[in-house]
Amino acid sequence: MAVHNHSQHHTGLRLSLPRRPRTASAATAASETGAATAFGAHALAGLRVLLGFVFLWAFLDKTFGFGYATPSGRGWIDGGSPTRGFLGAVATGPMESVFHSWAGAAWADWLFMLGLLGIGVALIAGIGLRLAAVAGTVMTALMWMAEWPPAQHLSDGSPSMSTNPFADYHFVYAVALIVLAATGAGATWGLGRLWARLPFVSRNRWLL
Repeated sequence: MAVHNHSQHHTGLRLSLPRRPRTASAATAASETGAATAFGAHALAGLRVLLGFVFLWAFLDKTFGFGYATPSGRGWIDGGSPTRGFLGAVATGPMESVFHSWAGAAWADWLFMLGLLGIGVALIAGIGLRLAAVAGTVMTALMWMAEWPPAQHLSDGSPSMSTNPFADYHFVYAVALIVLAATGAGATWGLGRLWARLPFVSRNRWLL
């Protein structure tokens, strides 16, 4: 009796179950990520413009004497010194005598004012954020040393009224400048993309 062996192919049991389309899920996740990224970009852009106005306003007030920090008629254009009042009033810290010697010097006035103007314009326009971060960090560090928040008392023994020995607003400004430069915050609400395409900028990335 002949026995015939039939090879059987087991394809297995396949169930067709309704599943959520992967494409829709991926699209939703991508949309949510894009929305979060866009919100973050706009938040950084808002911070950039606001911080830029802080520096630019300081320049304008000290130049024209709007009557806020600088009294009317005592602006830079009226012959006043942008550094004499602040540096001359330094009353504590290891650089007290150095700041007194700088107070009212023409070179100090020009460097200070050009720094305020350059940083303010760069932040508002969204260009040269790396340079602005470096210049702004140096400037705020010097101002921090002039106020010297770690001191509890001034040189004459009176209370310094320091609210925080380390993390005062100068420190916050410096960190914000570094974050804005590191994240390329000039691309949103700014000229960062156009600036980056310029030949001399693309060849010198430190100008971004």
